[in-house]
Amino acid sequence: MYPAWLVPILGSGLVIAIIATFHILPSHLATGSFWFNVWLERKAYKENRPELLQFLKKYVLLILVFCFVYGSITGVWIWFSATVSSPRAISSLIHNYVWGWATEWVFFIIEIVAIYVYYYTFGKIDSHHHLRVGWIYAWGAWISMVIITGILAFMLTPGKWLETGNFFDGFFNPTYWPQLFTRTALMFSVAGIYAMIVASTLDNVDLKVEITRKASVWGIGGLIFGAIFAYWYISKLPPEAKDLVFGGQLPYLKTLLKVSIIIGVILGIYFVLFGLAIPKASNPLLGILFALVLFLGIGAGEGFREGVRRPYVINYFMYGSSQVIAKSIPAKKVKEQLSKLNKEGYLSVLYYLPERLRRVTEKNKLEVGRILVAHECAACHTLEPNGLLRPLPKLLSGMEKDEIKDLLDSLNDYPYMPPFVGTEEEKDAAALYLSTIAK
Repeated sequence: MYPAWLVPILGSGLVIAIIATFHILPSHLATGSFWFNVWLERKAYKENRPELLQFLKKYVLLILVFCFVYGSITGVWIWFSATVSSPRAISSLIHNYVWGWATEWVFFIIEIVAIYVYYYTFGKIDSHHHLRVGWIYAWGAWISMVIITGILAFMLTPGKWLETGNFFDGFFNPTYWPQLFTRTALMFSVAGIYAMIVASTLDNVDLKVEITRKASVWGIGGLIFGAIFAYWYISKLPPEAKDLVFGGQLPYLKTLLKVSIIIGVILGIYFVLFGLAIPKASNPLLGILFALVLFLGIGAGEGFREGVRRPYVINYFMYGSSQVIAKSIPAKKVKEQLSKLNKEGYLSVLYYLPERLRRVTEKNKLEVGRILVAHECAACHTLEPNGLLRPLPKLLSGMEKDEIKDLLDSLNDYPYMPPFVGTEEEKDAAALYLSTIAK
């Protein structure tokens, strides 16, 4: 086991969620924008309309700066925060999908090179080759999404991989296709909003109206198909995940789903009203406002996707907080750890601890308890009373040590909670520490 990452007030899980939401907006724009872009560029060449090319150059500059500066930085943040928060989960994903990640990085490099070539060769190479560069970017960006989605979907529904350990059994899992189609559809809505924002800055009113209407059609189409594919995705959720959402076990997941639906409707109204009905009323401030609404919708959707995996970080295979392997995968020569660690102790695998903390004693019980809680609880809970992520002092308020120990014994009764891992002595130490913060 690796050292635990404690983030005061926020909690490591919330840090990852915030960064991921900030990253998804530019990443989906980068993926969906060029399909609108090459379609409009082809139209410009076919109809000999240079004014469309002027808009495209402005549109691509936004993508270049926003997606490949801001988006790339947040991508690095995701890797860092996810690695220090769930190092064993990231290690498992890399070991299973190292060639998948490598392939995705190849297409990401193609994407980066293509957009720079595309932007800086406007008017400098013939239309045929310039359009071809645009198509290279569009396909490269989408294939990058194709690969990443396989790994993200695997974390929720590993499928046959749990028996075979096969790369493609895990990659083409039960939620892969619905999630890929949902993301593909919604990326067109993201592209539509940003096209409307750029179009609203144009001085040519007729051109502004034309592009705004075209972008809104793309946005509406993306929302409609996104809703259809999202329904398909939800129907493919594992039974345990459906119980968490619709069985009332985790009410906040149902709330996040409702928020996503409501925001989808709001964005649909925006596209119809300011895209089709009164496109002249569209303006940058209004567009940015609805981009922020979109941001909230993305946060709710990603929070839902992450939440339905509980109590696992990789469903049925690895618990989310303790990062203990819950199921043996003979094909990968991986053994479950729960029974062993309950016998030998969780502290036995914390290699970084000094010898005096490897066993529970009366002198170190409180200190060891804090270490155990940091490893087994802090990924999902904060340890401060004013913490934002399910603060344990509030959840356990007023409880005594014996009551908390009974609670740790009964965690299996809560389908969204992983079991406490460790010996009875370690459980007693964790209960002691938790009782101090409960007071």
